[in-house]
Amino acid sequence: MSSSASSKPTLYDVPVSNNGARVRLLLYWKGLESSFRVENPSALGGLKSEAYLALNPQGKMPLLVVPSDDADDSLAIPESEVIAQYVLHAYADVGPALIPEDPKQRALAALVTRVHDVYIAPIQGCMYRGPMPTSKRAEDLAAVAKQMDVVERVFADAARFQSSKNGNEGGPFVCGESPCFADAALFPTYVFLERILPRYFGWDDVFANRPRTKTWFRAMARDECGARVLGEIRAGLDEWHDAGRWEKTGVLEAVKDDTYTWKY
Repeated sequence: MSSSASSKPTLYDVPVSNNGARVRLLLYWKGLESSFRVENPSALGGLKSEAYLALNPQGKMPLLVVPSDDADDSLAIPESEVIAQYVLHAYADVGPALIPEDPKQRALAALVTRVHDVYIAPIQGCMYRGPMPTSKRAEDLAAVAKQMDVVERVFADAARFQSSKNGNEGGPFVCGESPCFADAALFPTYVFLERILPRYFGWDDVFANRPRTKTWFRAMARDECGARVLGEIRAGLDEWHDAGRWEKTGVLEAVKDDTYTWKY
């Protein structure tokens, strides 16, 4: 590794990771890609290796390692939202701020991020992980559907706020005409939802009765950086499909059990 490369912060991540994509999207929007290195955790021996666990005891992605000439000043930062906030504040003078100036908009952005992090991300594995009891998979999927309705409600609240402030419905993103950190948190997971739920669980339309979420998702997919993340994640999910992930994890067998609801 060259000295110039080793001096850069390193993001340990893989393209299909929705939590890692949240950070990558911020880097793309802020034009910071050349200022960071992105490495597969296998470079340290994998998520459960001694070297990786020394940096992140949870053994999860993503992980940002910020180097320093002074060892006491170097920092390993796990958890995607913590990494995201570090990037936003450490590089506040680079590219768009991606933090709403208005306190109410900032609160709505924080709210939708919180809903994602607390109520969706921890159970999203019901769509692709296993083995898992069929009852648990169905229960978690129902909870995901409920939280998608909660997100739609936050979008509606954001639209009402923009209307009262500007006299119109404003832009398609969480807080108006321009994306912010909340869009980065939400979008990669919605790529998972949009790709997986129709393909394996029979959903006709992930955005049925969620019109504001649909408008937002389309805007994100048209955004140059959003489209890049969408492509990265979809390619990873297609690799999972080709490797038979949904057969191996028991998803396809589970959805045959019609005593549970799989389609919302």
